[in-house]
Amino acid sequence: MGRPVKILDLARDVIRFYGLEPDVDIPIVYTGVRPGEKLFEELLTAEEGTERTEYERLLVARLQEPPAGWRADLDELVQASRGGDEAAVRALLRRLVPTYQSTRPPEDS
Repeated sequence: MGRPVKILDLARDVIRFYGLEPDVDIPIVYTGVRPGEKLFEELLTAEEGTERTEYERLLVARLQEPPAGWRADLDELVQASRGGDEAAVRALLRRLVPTYQSTRPPEDS
């Protein structure tokens, strides 16, 4: 994955790449953390499970069989999202992903 890069350094490099000056031609705005934004990305969750190896920092993912009917559920989710039915999408996500939690409050009907 390479060495870590600060997002500020990346933003400045991109601005300079286009021949502009950071904070002069284009301001850099600090917006803070937004609702639902993750500060750390998990490659595997605790529910998915891992197994230790002889190396301390190396784990192996345990493979799980998808539940029966997953393909039909996925097709139903795609159709609901294409139809713009947000309530159906959320309900399907809750059914398909036990750890799913919406970051948006439900809309009043």
